[in-house]
Order: sequence, then structure tokens, then C-alpha cells
Amino acid sequence: MGIRLLFLSGIIYLIYMLPQNFFRLDYFNINKVNVTDNSKMLHDELTKLTEKLYNKNSIYIDSNEIKEFIEKDIRVESATVEKKSLGEIDIDVKEKDLAYYAVIGKNIYLTDKEGKIFAYLNEKEVEGVPFIIANNEEEIKVISEEEGRKQGLIIELDSKIDDDYIAEIKKQTLKTDIPGKEDFKIVYTPLHGTGGRPMKRILSGFGYSFEVVKEQIEPDGNFPTVVYANPEEVAAFKLGTALADKTGAKIVMANDPDADRIGIAVKDDNDEWYYPNGNQVGLLLLQYLLNNKKDIPANAKVITTIVSTPMIDVIAPAKNVGVMKTLTGFKYIGEKIRQFENKELDGSYLFGFEESYGYLIGTHARDKDALVTSMIIAEMAAYYNSIGSSIYKELQKLYREFGFYLEGIKSVTLKGKDGIEKMAELMAGLRENVKDTVIGKKIKIKRDFDSHKEYNLETGEVKEIHLPKENVLQFVLEDNTYITARPSGTEPKIKFYFSVNTSLSSVDAFEATQKVLDSKIQKIVEELKLK
Repeated sequence: MGIRLLFLSGIIYLIYMLPQNFFRLDYFNINKVNVTDNSKMLHDELTKLTEKLYNKNSIYIDSNEIKEFIEKDIRVESATVEKKSLGEIDIDVKEKDLAYYAVIGKNIYLTDKEGKIFAYLNEKEVEGVPFIIANNEEEIKVISEEEGRKQGLIIELDSKIDDDYIAEIKKQTLKTDIPGKEDFKIVYTPLHGTGGRPMKRILSGFGYSFEVVKEQIEPDGNFPTVVYANPEEVAAFKLGTALADKTGAKIVMANDPDADRIGIAVKDDNDEWYYPNGNQVGLLLLQYLLNNKKDIPANAKVITTIVSTPMIDVIAPAKNVGVMKTLTGFKYIGEKIRQFENKELDGSYLFGFEESYGYLIGTHARDKDALVTSMIIAEMAAYYNSIGSSIYKELQKLYREFGFYLEGIKSVTLKGKDGIEKMAELMAGLRENVKDTVIGKKIKIKRDFDSHKEYNLETGEVKEIHLPKENVLQFVLEDNTYITARPSGTEPKIKFYFSVNTSLSSVDAFEATQKVLDSKIQKIVEELKLK
């Protein structure tokens, strides 16, 4: 009887305990969290919540509890939390309708359309949202559209804006009387974006012979003819180069959808299409401006970024033009224009560019402008053609005169829930454990933009870096090779930027030398184990 009772007790225990242990297996842990929200205000909070949910047992997760937790945030209108399957959970967050942010002293508040404050911010900006400056909460007022028009606070954007803008950028032209311009064919595409209408006006106004890619000329947010509407992608030029081959055009210009970046395709010496990168286009534009712009001020400055080609440090000084470098992001270049105008800095703005196909000629804007750039590129291409040269040939001449500089980018994505931690560890390792050499070349300079310090590893000298704080490291080797590590601010990814250089013995050695430099970048990637 006792044995039977013991056996029965064991069975009951197993029946009770087995499911509990079974459902606690890693198989039931959450390994995927899908978050949908408009990400204006809650990005950091939702990222932290997501990290906490990983590896939690999905069986024992209470969806309602998570929903209630999210909806406690004053910025949230509503939230939906749903278990999709074992190991996966969906979170859909609807944030409150943010209309304004108000600055009251040192405090920043978010308001709805009625001016009601519903949240506090510790940041100075909310992208795309108007701001109000007030002395107290009672001063925050919302007025009607009618009243806004009466007070002149609402301005109608009509065709005059276009006219004024185009008139302003036309001032930047350097050569209007180019022999044979009307016979030099150009192909242009806005890649389904906004540049089509103004660019046609500009090219027509200067008498250029051009064709547009009809399938891509009208704005279309579906971008039906391209995988990516990105002028950095060779594939985006497929229709453009096909049209150029048909019409005999020697250059294809492509703007991105909001017309602030431009990529080009030009014919090489073998009548094949060559796609200059963002640094190469920037250098070509700079050289054209330096050689053809009249009355360049003695204190003129070219502004670029810390990850753009260092070849600019050779070309600009050759024409007695200074170089200023900013952090990545054209807003920093735009900031320098304002500082020049306000006499906060000594100098005058000549040209700005960043390696990601963004350029600004003139001071009519505070951001990169692909339309004024496209205008100058069309002019440059037509002019070089009139003197028996080409953009491709002029690029070779640049490298022959100043040295062949080649840039490359390698992105390292650190996957998984601990990707952010891995990224931090990698940057800490680069910061603290500097190698003596890379590919057999001594590291000469280490720049830490987070600590604002530049270290000369040969002399021991330490200099201050006068730029805003950013988690970026840059190493300069004894042969003037540049290696820059820049983590993403939104995802567990680090971009590594490389610049290598050598002399170009002759223009005939252009392709062979480019292959040598490409190989050098690959050796650096392999040695640093960047996968």
C-alpha cells in the first residue's frame, strides 16, 4: 500500500512539474520584438523595453501588463501588444499628436494642437516641429490660420519662391558662352523625385542640349523603376545610361528624390560608363571653381567633413584657399556659413562638400543643394568637352598632379540584442589599445573626437580638437592613409572610412593604380578583421 501511494505521489508530482519545466525551455524565449511607432519621441524608451523583453519566457509574458506600462507614458495615445508566435511579440504604439514644442526658460515642453502641454523634453530640438519661446506656460498660445495670415505669420509658397530660388542659383554660373554647348548632349533624371521641374528650367535657360528620363521625371513615392532611388547606386543609372547610349550623351546626372544629392556617370577613354564617387565629384567641382571663379577672396575657405577625402588638403592650399573640417552632417557646414556672415569666424565661404554626394556652391542655402551643383556639373562637362577634354580626363589630371587618393567604406553590423554593447566594446578597444602599425605602416596621428584630443604618437604632442563632441576615432598612418571609425547613432553599426594614396606615374596607369589602391583598402579591412 505504501509503495502504491509513493508511486501515485510521484506520478502526481511529474504531472505537476513537467509542464512547468517544459515551458521554461529556451525554445519559448522571446527572440524577436517588432515595434511600430512614429518614433518622434519614444525611440530610446522603446529600444530599452525591447532589450528587456529579449530572452524572457513568452508563455509567462503578460501582454496587457506591457500595454499598460507603455500607456503610462504621457506621450502615448494608445498601445497594442500582441504575441504573434512562440518567441515573437508585436508592439504597436500610437503617440500623441505633437504640434509644437515650447521653450520656457531652460525647460522644453511638448504641446498638442490646442497648446496643451503633455510632456517634458531634455533636448533642444524636435525635427519638423515648430517651436515657441515663452516666459511662462500662460504665454503659450495657439491662434487660428486666419489670424496667422493677418499677422503675416503664414506665408504662401507660390511660384515666386521657385523664381527667386532659380535666380539665386543662376548667379553661381561661371561660364555662359561655351563653344559647342548646344551640341553637347546631357541626360538628366530626378529618380522620381522633386528635381525634374526646376532642373529642366535651369538647363533650358542656359541653352543646354538635354534629354530627361521620361519614366523617372515625375515625382512618384513608389519609385517604380529603381530598387533604391539613390544616385550613389550604379543600378539607379540603368535607364539614364541606356538613354545616353541611344542619344549620344556623354554624361548622365541623377538627383535623389529631394534633390539635395547628385551622382553622375561619364564616359571613360574606352567609351565605357564610369561612375565617380562622392569624393571625386567634390574634387572635380573644387578644381573647376578654383580655376574659373573670378575674385576668389584672400580668406576663402573650403569646408568638408572629417571623413571626406584628405586630398582636399593638397588641392585647396595650392590655390591659397583654406580648408575647414567639420563633423559628418551638412548642418555643420551650413553652420560655418552663418558664422562667416556674422564675423564669428575669419574667412568667407567658397564651397562645401561631403563624401556622401552632397555639395553646396553659393550661400543661398544652408544645406546641400543638388540643383545648383547639377547646373555647375553640366557647365563643367560642356566646357571640358569644348577644349577637347572630359570629366574623366580631368580627374586623371588631378591625380597625376596631386597624387591618387582613393576612398572606401566598410560597414560592420553587430547583430543581436547585445549589438549596442559589442559596438561600445569595439570602440573602446580601438580607443585604448592602439596598434603600432597597420599593414606595416606606423600610426602617426590618433584623433579622438569624443575627448577632443589629437595625439601625435611620434612626438607625444597633444592638441585640442575644436569640434562638437562625437564618438569618432581617426588614425593617420605615416604614408597619409586615413582610417576613421564612426558608430551609428540609431543602430548597432560602425562605419569605417578609408583613404589611401599613391603617386600616379601617368594617366595611362590610372586603372592599374586604382586596382593597387583598392587592394590596399582590402588589406586594411582584412588586418582589422572587419567582417
